[in-house]
Amino acid sequence: MSVYSLTPLAKSDIFDIWSYIAGDSDSEETANRVEQAIYDACAFVAEAPMRGHTRSDLTSRPLRFWTLTRYPNYTVVYRPETSPLQVVAVLHGKRNIRRILKRNQ
Repeated sequence: MSVYSLTPLAKSDIFDIWSYIAGDSDSEETANRVEQAIYDACAFVAEAPMRGHTRSDLTSRPLRFWTLTRYPNYTVVYRPETSPLQVVAVLHGKRNIRRILKRNQ
């Protein structure tokens, strides 16, 4: 079983993503599928935290990034050295990721 924890920012991100999709497409079913894919990705990287990649262009922090395969607009940002693995944020690619990560150090 893969163990991970969500920071308050990550929880808020997932809620915001779900709310946006459910409101935009008027489809809770679609929002639920994306939300489940996010949780599945978190569990996947928790199994082997080095699966993701670093992004020195976005942050100097020791964070790794995993883009969802089925929903490539979304990226899970996590700290691989923590136990349980800590998911820092779940971000849409059009957001200013550098600014968000700097603000939430």
